[in-house]
Amino acid sequence: MSSPAAAAERISDDATNNTIPASDEPRDKEADTPPAAKKSWKFWSVFFSLCLLSLSTSIESTIVTTALPKIVDDIDMGSKYVWVGNAFLLASAVVQPFIGQLANVFGRRWPLLIVTACFTLGSGIAGGATNAGMMIGGRTVQGLGSGGIYVLIDIVVSDLVPLQERAQYVGLVLVTGAVGATIGPVLGGAIADANWRWVFYLMLVTGGLSLIYLFFFAHFKHEEKRWKQALAEVDYFGAVVFIGSVTSLLLGLVMGGVVFPWNSANVIVPIVIGAVGWAAFHVYEATSFCKNPMVPPHLFMNRTAAAGFVLAFDAALLLYYVVWFLPIYFQGVRGDTPLQSGVHQLPFNIVLIPAAMIGGGMVTKLGKYLPFQYIAFGMMAIGAGLFTLLKASSSTVAWAWFEIIASIGMGMATTTILPAIQASLTDADVASMTSMYAFLRSFGGIWGVTIPSVIFNSQVNNFLDRISDPNVRNQLADGNAYGYASTGATASLPEDVRNEVLGVYTDALKTVWQIAVAFSLAGFVVVFAVKQLDMSRQNDTKFGLEEDRPKKVTEMEKGEKSEGSATIIPSSEVEES
Repeated sequence: MSSPAAAAERISDDATNNTIPASDEPRDKEADTPPAAKKSWKFWSVFFSLCLLSLSTSIESTIVTTALPKIVDDIDMGSKYVWVGNAFLLASAVVQPFIGQLANVFGRRWPLLIVTACFTLGSGIAGGATNAGMMIGGRTVQGLGSGGIYVLIDIVVSDLVPLQERAQYVGLVLVTGAVGATIGPVLGGAIADANWRWVFYLMLVTGGLSLIYLFFFAHFKHEEKRWKQALAEVDYFGAVVFIGSVTSLLLGLVMGGVVFPWNSANVIVPIVIGAVGWAAFHVYEATSFCKNPMVPPHLFMNRTAAAGFVLAFDAALLLYYVVWFLPIYFQGVRGDTPLQSGVHQLPFNIVLIPAAMIGGGMVTKLGKYLPFQYIAFGMMAIGAGLFTLLKASSSTVAWAWFEIIASIGMGMATTTILPAIQASLTDADVASMTSMYAFLRSFGGIWGVTIPSVIFNSQVNNFLDRISDPNVRNQLADGNAYGYASTGATASLPEDVRNEVLGVYTDALKTVWQIAVAFSLAGFVVVFAVKQLDMSRQNDTKFGLEEDRPKKVTEMEKGEKSEGSATIIPSSEVEES
């Protein structure tokens, strides 16, 4: 097998000659693409485990939100409560490219078992927490496991099924994740009323069950190496620089406007150090000093792959953008309670799942991802544009359909971007490309909270002079408007002041959605850089599922096979007569 760099060069859409690999030439799909092979019981056992893991990690990413007030009160966390969510988010993002390299070096089985055990252990620590430090530590361990699980799920699915089927199966896993993220807040609220510790202990059950399934059924092929050889292939220096730089950058982003003002040195310095360090990391990866790059430079030299990475970041940014700021419309402008707000977001949440399934299914059926990427970002732009029209008087039909339109686009983007990246590179790059894809989605999600928050708070400050009551102005100023919306305090204000506050919220949100339109249109333009490549190739991976060993055959059977075909049976599989 050729090296990843050579293979990438072979299939790269090089700007100088604009060549397309032979596999990209038009073919008769019906004649050239073999029918999908029947999946074994081992496949479905492993796939069930991956879906259960996806469900567990997605529930845990959202279940804490509604239980957080009780957790903070019970163990007296004070202002440290912000790290209950941030520690999980940071830890899960920064390790993803490193996990991808470990999966290449050590195979898929042990990294998958270790990150699952890590997630389960972190759940137990958080559930038993008696102070803020223990809770933050448990959430950090949980996040490390969750980040690894997120990466390895996509990698293993890509190993198990051919390229054209991947969107469908990745979509099914994502559906279970979407279900978990949707029910998480409701489940968290219900559990918190009884005993908040079961918000975390529940993951001991699901994580433990997944660990058992994976231990017995997740046996994958990989090249056996001596420990010394395997350890020498890990990019330790690159990992330290990357994880340190990205952690610094993300710390600045999550603390900005929450823990410290955006113009504070405590925010600016980590962001600058992180950005410079991240750039230095990629320079190092491209030099001869780095023998085994954690993030191979050739991943970004293919036009389709590079565009796909940008789209992954943009799609995740927009998804979090909507998920975080639709509640502000319902609670801040319409005056809904948190429960009512959750119910009113059901059109978005319910449609997201079938849209992702339909997108993945159509990619599998047609072998085309490009049309659905145009549809995805086009629908996002339309949906975000319609959100700018929302007012306190907007009808239920209006905001429900606006949500549905945006959700269709975001659901389709979820399952149609990764196939384009994988089609443009080789199966030897599956782990590295998929881990970078996962990281950029996590990174995009953080920006999807940060960017609209900055815009919203800035616009609220600009419009505060419209509010006649100085006490209300002080309550909304300097980033407090987001939290004020969820208190329901606007309902108790005098009518004239309430109308003033609603006007401020409406106009601030209008600017937020206008910027979302810009991000959506930017994604639509980037799609033009994506090429529609052939997806009919079969797997060429060293890490597929380890099926039962072939049964031995007799010399007579060997002779019969030799006469009928050119099949060669290894001597180790031939029974001596």
